[in-house]
Amino acid sequence: MKEDKKTALLIIDMINKMDFDGGNDLLEQTLPITDTILSLKEEGRSKGVPVIYVNDNFGLWQDNVPDLIEECKQGIGRPVIERMLPEEDDYFIIKPKHSGFFGTQLHILLQQLGVERLILTGVAGNICVLFTANDAYMRGYDLWVPRDGVASECAEDNENAFRIIERSLSANTGKTTETGWDHAFYS
Repeated sequence: MKEDKKTALLIIDMINKMDFDGGNDLLEQTLPITDTILSLKEEGRSKGVPVIYVNDNFGLWQDNVPDLIEECKQGIGRPVIERMLPEEDDYFIIKPKHSGFFGTQLHILLQQLGVERLILTGVAGNICVLFTANDAYMRGYDLWVPRDGVASECAEDNENAFRIIERSLSANTGKTTETGWDHAFYS
């Protein structure tokens, strides 16, 4: 990782009830990526990288973060949630729509933290991760979206999203096992 630009790790929609059509499929695809995200989080924390959870509100407009987490634990996504709980010093942004930037203070937070590079992880690759990546690209952030840190309801949808993320958004989409922090971003 280049030391001249600050990086942040975004964990997108991993606090998720998964109580929708396709939720079982998403859960099946999501469980394997939790280890990757937790490893990125651990390594990032050791390097002083801010960890930012970016999460849907699931229609709970008046809930706070602890209440949102407790409500989401009532769904089939509980095994993922229990592994992915935010730590006390992690940031938590609640979003109203698909992109982590739309209608949120994410961009302002990233500016205040001096962040220029983002690592995007989470679900669903073909929806919220893709839309967040698009908005990040339009705001000038360098992107690493590791293939082994993102899931969609089906592998084909995930691959389609990665084609767009790589080709149109100039993002590195290498797996964490291939890329690593030191080479995550193109110069």
